Amino acid sequence: MKVHTLDLEFFGVPRSIAVFVVESSEGLALVESGPSSTLPHLQQVFQEYGWKMADFRHVFLTHIHFDHAGAAWAFADQGARIYVHPKGLPHMAQPEKLYNSARMIYGEKMDLLWGEMRPIAEEKLYAPQHAECIEALGLYFRAWYTPGHAIHHIAWEVSDPTTHDAIVFTGDVGGVRMGNGPVMPPCPPPDIQVEDWQQSIRLLRELPVDRLMLTHYGEIQDKQVHLDSLEQRLLAWANWMKPHAEADASAESLVPAFQAFVQQELLQAGVPAEDLPRYEAANPAYMSVAGLLRYWKKKALQTPQTLQTP
Repeated sequence: MKVHTLDLEFFGVPRSIAVFVVESSEGLALVESGPSSTLPHLQQVFQEYGWKMADFRHVFLTHIHFDHAGAAWAFADQGARIYVHPKGLPHMAQPEKLYNSARMIYGEKMDLLWGEMRPIAEEKLYAPQHAECIEALGLYFRAWYTPGHAIHHIAWEVSDPTTHDAIVFTGDVGGVRMGNGPVMPPCPPPDIQVEDWQQSIRLLRELPVDRLMLTHYGEIQDKQVHLDSLEQRLLAWANWMKPHAEADASAESLVPAFQAFVQQELLQAGVPAEDLPRYEAANPAYMSVAGLLRYWKKKALQTPQTLQTP
């Protein structure tokens, strides 16, 4: 088994969004599709490897957000089977509601950022159960339900039964991390649920696999340190937001302060100023503000204490 990390160069920002090609002696599978807006670039990269879209018979999605799944329909049109969480499957079959909801957030930038999203025939979609193992291309693809970032999230554990090599594709539940920089938790609305995310982090800790692959961005080998840091920062961000939610502050008013807070964290961790746009492209501050405010409001402020690491 060989894993290729392909950079989508989203809006010209290098190493902010990846898709992964899993290559075995029996063929090719794709983990994540990226958005439709980057499909021409992805096809160009395929050509450099001597691949074409029709070579991919299996596409495994971690969740249905556009930067992960927006171009899946194009692979389905070429004959691929698309694997997605059961709560995400209806939105892939009929994406109009998902797309129109996102347009309310992105406005006139929607088409430019993400491109189109077409329906996928239900016979091309498959929703695995939690811990279900799918045999494809002589490999095992195991689906781990990992909510917290999104209720429709799967971390895919892929293993080679002949070599016993294994790797976990974490989508967004494994956080955003650029190179040796710090890990950040992407917290967009509407599904952020901190306690569920903590449980998913525990699941990742307990898997007997050391290698993680982040869609944003690349391979992580210090798994336990990475996950510990992710959980600590998730709780710190949520606790930063709690008093603002209690004061019923608007998301718009909080974005500059939260963005400054996050950038200060990055700079203190040694991230060069020129790398800040990579973090922002993969994990926009205004999205996390909206998501964390919604999280606290959904809890109806019934938890007076701050969140603590167990």
